[in-house]
Amino acid sequence: MSQGRSFPRLFVPLLAGASLRDRVIGCIGALLGIALTAFVCTRLPQSSAALPFLAAPIGASAVLVFAVPASPLAQPWAVFGGNIVSAMAGVTTAHLFGHSALVAGIAVAGAILAMSLLRCLHPPGGAVALTAVIGGPAILNAGYLFAFMPVAINSFLLVAIGLIFHRFSGHSYPHRATMTQGVEPAREPGFHPEAIDLALADLGETFDVSREDLDLLLQRAAFHEGRRVH
Repeated sequence: MSQGRSFPRLFVPLLAGASLRDRVIGCIGALLGIALTAFVCTRLPQSSAALPFLAAPIGASAVLVFAVPASPLAQPWAVFGGNIVSAMAGVTTAHLFGHSALVAGIAVAGAILAMSLLRCLHPPGGAVALTAVIGGPAILNAGYLFAFMPVAINSFLLVAIGLIFHRFSGHSYPHRATMTQGVEPAREPGFHPEAIDLALADLGETFDVSREDLDLLLQRAAFHEGRRVH
């Protein structure tokens, strides 16, 4: 009986604040982002006809840019820098160690390290690094050119489209933690940033939300709790 009641929860969005409107906007944005990126790239001169005009991980980048534009992992530098750095990490790893299963793992691990150090962590970057190792003869023969075409150009176009699209979507991109217009400011003071850092350290987990957004969320929660109890 309990299993029957819990089954519908499988279809409940896991993203906090997710709404049907936002999901539809994300779908439209991804459609435009990928279609326009592909349209432009198919009309650019190709240095190698065998190279794809779209890197498959760009589809995952589109999910972040258009479905969760507030995520730190979806910001312009994360998309552009993360994908390029990962491509270079993958190509370098393949050149040094070959193309075995272990090398594929090393490439992804190296991409994560490089992205973390350069503050451009972007999950699709792991797929970009993997593609550089196992993507087939054309990508392997292209070498570092793969990081430029299609990866860099795809990433640049997708970010540019995201910047334009989100001017009309109602979401800030690049994201900034700002109070929504027309919403009354919180009456309760927010937590000190140091307290938020200490709380995050206590939990020992990495969350896909910026400290600024978390602080703003806590302020709004304190405001609504004050209205609720009074």
